[in-house]
Amino acid sequence: MSIIDKIKAKARENVKTIVLPEGDEPRTVQAAALIRDRGLARPVLLGNIEKINETAANTGTDISGIELIDPIGSPKAAGYAETLYELRKAKGVTMEDASKMVADPMYYAVMMVKSGDADGLVSGAVHTTGDMLRPALQIIKTAPGVKVVSSSFLMDFPNKNIGYDGLLVYSDCVVMPCPTAEELACIAVCAARTAHDLCGVETPKVALLSFSTKGSAKHELVTKVQEATALAHEMAPELILDGELQFDAALIPEIGESKAKGSPVAGHANVLVFPDLQAGNIGYKITQRLGGAEAVAVLQGLAKPCNDLSRGCSVEDIVTTVALTAVQAQSV
Repeated sequence: MSIIDKIKAKARENVKTIVLPEGDEPRTVQAAALIRDRGLARPVLLGNIEKINETAANTGTDISGIELIDPIGSPKAAGYAETLYELRKAKGVTMEDASKMVADPMYYAVMMVKSGDADGLVSGAVHTTGDMLRPALQIIKTAPGVKVVSSSFLMDFPNKNIGYDGLLVYSDCVVMPCPTAEELACIAVCAARTAHDLCGVETPKVALLSFSTKGSAKHELVTKVQEATALAHEMAPELILDGELQFDAALIPEIGESKAKGSPVAGHANVLVFPDLQAGNIGYKITQRLGGAEAVAVLQGLAKPCNDLSRGCSVEDIVTTVALTAVQAQSV
């Protein structure tokens, strides 16, 4: 069973409500019906209800039993606007501004999650990552003790001898272009939690990657990873975590033993933390395209789960991301 199949099975065990703010988008409508049919979550479609029903008819999709909400005229809009005003008035947001903002499905969706009327949010079939992250950071904010939002890619390999039963978690490959040592440490801790809470990795073994292993090279970039490793130990002393390690030293036992003898992680890592976004993004795409791994991204670090899609996503991509978001919500 693949890691995605395991996550979907876990989603069915404790069904959560996931809001989809792009409710009249054809792939989203089709995905909502599949999510309902497979019991992965309770999907909520936001938007003009007439347009949602029209999209369903045009795609031959049965959306009976799925909750449809038009933010404009919603009985909860006034309460959401009041809450938003209180949250953002120090930033110059007026009550009139707040009322206009919650008429936007994206802001309305974020307010649903903030207020507990939904357990998580998935968007991105139409909107950019920033379109969702901006209101999420303004309203939901980061989890306690977490200073940055980042991402993890779940790299699922056919070869189950790799990582944890064929799974490697790569972080951060989407959000933070050039993290500081403190931010990199936070990413490492969040990635370990993603591996454990979302993927069921019993013992995350976290490697902070570099072009150096244990001082084999001297450079300010290496120093940053060394500092991040020390800070991550302070943040989460219970984690099995080590750095700086080269990619091969992190994954291949004999190389790990040779280059980092005595390391609790070298040669056995299942969570790989890249030093910056360039390395992470290139690394996951090489692994996906040449290594044959399936790659699925999740955001981490928000107080409540919100996830982003590629605008080229398929219906099944939306279904999978909703399942991932639902399982993240089980740990909040």
